[in-house]
Amino acid sequence: MTAIFQPAAATNAQTLTTTQVHQKLQALLQPLGAVAEVETVALPDALDRVLAADVICPVNVPPHDNSAMDGYAFAGSGLKDAQPDQHLTLRVVGAALAGAPWHGELAAGQCVKIMTGAVIPAGLDTVVPHEQVTASDALIELDASTVRAGANRRLRGEDLQQGSVALPASQRLTPAALGLLASLGLGQVSVRRRLCVAYFSTGDELLSSGDAPREGAIYDSNRFSLQALLRRMGAKVLDLGAIPDEPAALQERLSQAASLADVVLTSGGISAGEADHTRAMLQRMGCVEFWHIAMRPGRPLAVGLLTPVAANFSEKSACSASTTSAESSQKQSNTASTLRPAVLLGLPGNPVAAMVSFLMFVRPALALLAGERAEPVPQLQAISSERLRKRPGRTEYLRGVIEINAQGQATVRTTGPQGSGVLSSMVAANCIIVLSDECGDVLPGESVNVLLLQGLI
Repeated sequence: MTAIFQPAAATNAQTLTTTQVHQKLQALLQPLGAVAEVETVALPDALDRVLAADVICPVNVPPHDNSAMDGYAFAGSGLKDAQPDQHLTLRVVGAALAGAPWHGELAAGQCVKIMTGAVIPAGLDTVVPHEQVTASDALIELDASTVRAGANRRLRGEDLQQGSVALPASQRLTPAALGLLASLGLGQVSVRRRLCVAYFSTGDELLSSGDAPREGAIYDSNRFSLQALLRRMGAKVLDLGAIPDEPAALQERLSQAASLADVVLTSGGISAGEADHTRAMLQRMGCVEFWHIAMRPGRPLAVGLLTPVAANFSEKSACSASTTSAESSQKQSNTASTLRPAVLLGLPGNPVAAMVSFLMFVRPALALLAGERAEPVPQLQAISSERLRKRPGRTEYLRGVIEINAQGQATVRTTGPQGSGVLSSMVAANCIIVLSDECGDVLPGESVNVLLLQGLI
């Protein structure tokens, strides 16, 4: 395959900080741009998709002034000068229900019983909750000094005004965002096509689910945890299984993956071991750098670009439901040097190292390629309930459990042994304790930064 980017030799030799890794990923991926194809999908199918364009509000939300409470609507002009314990008596002359407005006229001293969400009748501007009144027959009595004019009224357009941007382009559609789109009367939305990611594991020692155990072999867990993380991001996942440490098999699988997908994600085979053929193979096939990261767990990361074979590039159209046959034919006519490269991201093979590397580096990289305007995940602070041994010079990510103590403080403890093969520690964790490069040992009672796994996993 044709190399499109020649890495500096020094990059392969140096150890990078986690900050440098993020900077280098940005520099590599931003020139590629996000996936360009656009699809129109129904709202039920739009969850976790990325908006292709701003959604302009076609109506006011809410479309009319309405009540925020079950209670009584009246004109609040006389409340301004109310004295303490000054009572106001009003006659109830009608009822406004949600979906059934009341259109009568009110005289001074009259009110309308109103339900939450009901249109506030013309000339009225205040709602008193029914709990704050004394009702008898057709009369209500309230303490006028406890109610302010305009209370409990939702104004027309106070949420969204017609013609404004309801949702910006590049936003990932959450359940709340889908509800907002539905509140505008929209049944479908334009989104970027899903990012297509081909995944495979490498290693002679790997067994697939259902295989009989054999000495020295382990079952492939990365295939399932990493693909699940990809699906949680809304990516289309192509499962290419596992392959042994054989150069010919690796070359064939890489070629297939680069022709099928936007991103090729692998685990295993990127360390300095004698059987790790991925390094040499990728340097022959494309423009690949091998980074050593000052972090734990994890350290090696393979990052680069692979040029797909032109003859097979039409298979990539399977990633896009909106690609026409004419567009596919045009893509096939391109030469290999002009085809969009596939991004290669190679993770370490140890299960926890692979998951942590995915969360810290792959997840933001894929968000960028998917066209998502993603903000960094905020780190919270918690008090460590145990001593954490740490040497300065590398970032450490510990699996932790964050809790609230009797004093209402957030405290955090580790899940126990932190080996990169202890996958059960990821199951037990609800957060990642982040110990920065310069950090040394942490004593009990000292504050540490944590990343909540809710929303990441």
